[in-house]
Amino acid sequence: MLESHEDELFLTPKRSTATAALAAIAAVIITALVFAGYALLRKRHAEDSGSLSVPASTTDVRQPPKALIIVDEALLQGGNTIIGGTVKNTSTDKLEGLSVEMELKRRKDGKTETQLIPLQPSQLEPQQEAHYALQLKAQDYSSAKLLGLRAGPGRQPLAYTTTQGQKRPPERLETKTVTVGRPASKGGEFLNSPDNPARVP
Repeated sequence: MLESHEDELFLTPKRSTATAALAAIAAVIITALVFAGYALLRKRHAEDSGSLSVPASTTDVRQPPKALIIVDEALLQGGNTIIGGTVKNTSTDKLEGLSVEMELKRRKDGKTETQLIPLQPSQLEPQQEAHYALQLKAQDYSSAKLLGLRAGPGRQPLAYTTTQGQKRPPERLETKTVTVGRPASKGGEFLNSPDNPARVP
């Protein structure tokens, strides 16, 4: 009896080292791209959330004052009120097209209105001064308030400081001398005085 032996051969495919290296590099690149995309999305989300929580006022950088406004007390002349003062350029820049903005309150209805008072001269070199003045009818307006300093053709606001200027001069009261004549004495009556006591009926 013949027995046949069959040899079973199992062939295992051999992977090349180049294919394995390429697969590893591809895996590293894909992983890096995933992490980079995730980090980018988180950064964008943080920026969007942060911009909503930051108040708008923090973006305003306060400018150093460029001028000093000297405000004089209102002066009364007849039936008019004169509002005025002086502006001094305290910066190192040349300031052009200057005007002072005032808020006026009307007596009739209590409403307010704004008015620009140009400076004379309207251009100031550093440390130079200019004056402003506005004449109003005292019966029309009850008060005036300084709102700001404007410059240039676009009336851009400028940072400034204020100080008290000239005070209103004291009003002079006219003195009048009133002469009272002595009443004429009637016959038979005496004036009431220590020398001439009044006669009691």
